[in-house]
Amino acid sequence: MSAGGPRSGFAGPATATKPSHDYPRIVVPPPGPRAREVVERDARFASSCYIKEYPLVVARGRGAMVEDVDGNRFLDFMAGIAVAATGHSHPRVVAAIQAAAADFLHICGSDFHYPALADLCERLARVAPGPSPKRTFVTNSGTEAVEGAIKLARRATGRTDIIAFKGAFHGRTYGAMSLTCSKVKQRAGFGPFLPGIHHVPYGYCYRCDYGKTYPECALHCVRTLEEDLFSRELSPNDVAAIFVEPVQGEGGYVLPPPDWLPALRALCDRHGILLVADEIQSGIGRTGRMFAVEHSGVEPDILLTAKGLGSGMPIGAIIATEEATRWESGAHGSTFGGNPVCCAAALATLDLVEEGLADNAARMGERLLNGVRALQDDFAVIGDVRGLGLMVGVEFVRDRETRAPAPEIVSALERAAFDRGLLILGCGRSSLRLAPPLVVDEEDVNTGLGILRQCLGEVA
Repeated sequence: MSAGGPRSGFAGPATATKPSHDYPRIVVPPPGPRAREVVERDARFASSCYIKEYPLVVARGRGAMVEDVDGNRFLDFMAGIAVAATGHSHPRVVAAIQAAAADFLHICGSDFHYPALADLCERLARVAPGPSPKRTFVTNSGTEAVEGAIKLARRATGRTDIIAFKGAFHGRTYGAMSLTCSKVKQRAGFGPFLPGIHHVPYGYCYRCDYGKTYPECALHCVRTLEEDLFSRELSPNDVAAIFVEPVQGEGGYVLPPPDWLPALRALCDRHGILLVADEIQSGIGRTGRMFAVEHSGVEPDILLTAKGLGSGMPIGAIIATEEATRWESGAHGSTFGGNPVCCAAALATLDLVEEGLADNAARMGERLLNGVRALQDDFAVIGDVRGLGLMVGVEFVRDRETRAPAPEIVSALERAAFDRGLLILGCGRSSLRLAPPLVVDEEDVNTGLGILRQCLGEVA
């Protein structure tokens, strides 16, 4: 028996795209005795700001499966909030980390050279969407990438103001938090925020802020930027950038209409505004393409990535066109950004995504989306189903006619699924995010859908 609890012997992924067929297994109602001890210690000594959705105490993970310290086995349909792109502890990622760690752990990429950082900067610059030459700055996290992008956009344009969207989540440090507009608890008591930030409605057709219907609306939410905001409140000549999630993450896994991003791109071009695509949650193969903006054929001026980039190692990146990269040496830096071990994990992750995981995400995502739509036919509490690849949002309502949000259903589903061996996570006002590792196969998807059906039968 290991220090982390009983080891069940479940195997890792057999290939880059197909995990071994392990199944959820609850041997003791969670949290078990070992888990309770950890939860109690955490409650005594950890900071009070931690959320802790449910009492999952992880001992190990392989592929799409996670095992807790009491030997309970869970099918992971949230991937550590879309981080475990290649599955938990993919052997090729682990091997890359081990080899890099054996060479050296740190030298500071802002000041010195090493092959892995140069390789990753080139790799990301080449896989980023669009024909323009790109340059890469590597960070520790998504929120740090957002902070750097705010600086870069202001420096590149000489302008001050930034437009972001209602429902957006860009991070929790001050600049990123100023752009965030997802939940009031993420901002309450922390003001004043970064000046010059303007929030406008997202292309959220299921809950249109203007009460309109797509496509008859003719993208009113984009047109009103010029017809209202730019004519009454804000000169477009003062706007440095528009920050946008191609698929909103924390805001509810909201998928805008297909012509919405191209319309934003055209608006930015008309006024010399930089378009910044926050792909921190939607990037690295999750939507079936390397980046979600590829579905719309849009090239952003700046693209941000993190989460899935390192398969669990802390790493992010700012990928900007050469035209937008208008800051001189020393204008930005990071002690740990581009750490050699994290770079090795990112390079191995990109290999796996390009070799088949993005394609698998597209196939399994279609299966998952169709399966959830079948659940929608049987359960009236499901108001809307949307998604791209393995980024699927399920919105719950008390009544389909009024579309009144039902957050209590999401909370109950999270716990009911946990008790049955499925890890899921809510988002937005009353939505469930389904974001399993990109290694899931048909049997994993079917198993997850079966557990969801059981839970809905109990909760709904």
